[in-house]
Amino acid sequence: MKRLFNDLSNISSQVTSHDPKTESKNGLNRRQFIGAGVAGGAVVGSMAMTGCSSLPTHQDSPSIVVVGAGVAGLAVANRLSRQLPNAKLTLLDGRKNHYYQPGYTLLATGVWKSADKVINSNADLLPAGIDWVQENAREFLPDSNQVVTDSGKNIGYDYLVIATGLRLGFEAIEGLDIAEDIGSDGIGSVYPSPEVALKTWQQMDEFRQKGGRAVMTLAHTDMKCAGAPLKMTFMLHDRLTQAGTRQDSDVQFFSPHGTVFSVPLVNENVLSRWASYDPPIGTNFHQRLTAIDKGAKAAYFTDEAGKQTRQDYDFIHVVPPMFAVDSVLNSPLANDKGWLDVDKYTLQHKIYDNVFGAGDINGTPKGKTAATVKLSAPIVVNNLIDVIQGKAPSQQFNGYTSCPMLVEEGKAMLVEFDYENNLTPSVPLIDPLKESYFAWFLEEMMLKPAYMAVAKGRV
Repeated sequence: MKRLFNDLSNISSQVTSHDPKTESKNGLNRRQFIGAGVAGGAVVGSMAMTGCSSLPTHQDSPSIVVVGAGVAGLAVANRLSRQLPNAKLTLLDGRKNHYYQPGYTLLATGVWKSADKVINSNADLLPAGIDWVQENAREFLPDSNQVVTDSGKNIGYDYLVIATGLRLGFEAIEGLDIAEDIGSDGIGSVYPSPEVALKTWQQMDEFRQKGGRAVMTLAHTDMKCAGAPLKMTFMLHDRLTQAGTRQDSDVQFFSPHGTVFSVPLVNENVLSRWASYDPPIGTNFHQRLTAIDKGAKAAYFTDEAGKQTRQDYDFIHVVPPMFAVDSVLNSPLANDKGWLDVDKYTLQHKIYDNVFGAGDINGTPKGKTAATVKLSAPIVVNNLIDVIQGKAPSQQFNGYTSCPMLVEEGKAMLVEFDYENNLTPSVPLIDPLKESYFAWFLEEMMLKPAYMAVAKGRV
């Protein structure tokens, strides 16, 4: 299980650095001086690990700001704390709770019964000695190497890692009030919070008792955990079957694309499974959810020509469009779609070489999952250290993503793939396109401990 469980950390050797953008004619600039200090700092860390007692007493420390305390930000911060023991680390995030978002699907389908299973404390996951500023980033000023917090505080940095996550755009669905509507009157969504996930299960449970018409949706934008809407659809089918109401139910899946999943082999597998059911799960392509009339229990979809159609429902799973957070979207750091403009292999910003991205905010073709962070966080840290040393980033990310695709209670497929849509199975004797109890066991019992180890920078 190389990708799933091996420790991928790689302590880098350190050398001096320079920054051509701010180089001084009269001697070492701040980053050059920091590079020399970091080289010595790495030696300190190495000697400390091997038991050597002849240690320097002081090193200059690079100032590194990590924005975001999700799994990506925490994984990077914890690794930096160990690999750069003399760095001055600052973390920006206003959230005190840490949410295990891969567990939301288990809550929303009745597998897990308590929100406590997905809620932890960020304070328990932070490395010792980090300066935790409990505010969010309001504005990025990369030309002056500053982040502005919600309260207006300016925080300077030498190096910046952006791991803000993304924003759910429920407001783009006309007539839908997330606070009032999600989790009531047959409307559910796995994405907003643990509490909403539990309410979604309540709505699904009520629906399956008598059956009816279910409308399942997909976002038209880039999105995190693109397999979650498929998991919800599979599990709804299974819950109806368990309740004996599947024959009385019509389950329809609406995709704004010509597929339901971006990896062709997985897409074909899922569609084949849905078509084989009795009755089959219907698929409707190039249909984007644009409005909901809660009182009439009607959803409105718009096709590529702008034509709108009405779909009545007894249960609907809403997948909102997803966007970059405003602080990135409205900054010089964004690409033409608003996401952080990083190189998809090195995860370094394409313009500002002292900025890296981690997690969902990155404008990469794949990789808005926790599994992506496990492989990419060590690459971000080691490439950042390369840059501090004045070198080009030496490691490349292949877009690895993993999705345990729930098929029915007790069975799942362990789907792993890369940027090129190649299946990249890492578990011997497990076919990624065949369901197994082992893949289900991974999702239900093993992924959270592995996730927490990733957050602490240990995997």
